[in-house]
Amino acid sequence: MFSYFYEFYELLHFVKKIKRRPSKVNKGELIDEVAKGIECTKVETKKAVECVFETITDCLAKGDVVKLIGFGTFGIRKRAARMARNPLTGEKVSVPAKSVPFFKAGKELKERVK
Repeated sequence: MFSYFYEFYELLHFVKKIKRRPSKVNKGELIDEVAKGIECTKVETKKAVECVFETITDCLAKGDVVKLIGFGTFGIRKRAARMARNPLTGEKVSVPAKSVPFFKAGKELKERVK
């Protein structure tokens, strides 16, 4: 499991080399840039990227926190059940409790984005 996070850490270092553009970078473009940076095939890179995302998702599903020093922290927050109001009818509606994922940027990431 440690090797997946190491690969993810390497992946993030190559992502910083992506030129700034006003558009969003999708998963395919991310894979292309990482493949260029680590000089691997796109198929190998795609497997590594998907494995990292899957591992983070699995950890969050188990309730674990994923900390990537310098990048950030992925975790789960619990939302309590509450009463809400339907805006059309004004009727009270019960909203059940749920867990939602969150990401908190690390110090290095915050500094690089400034």
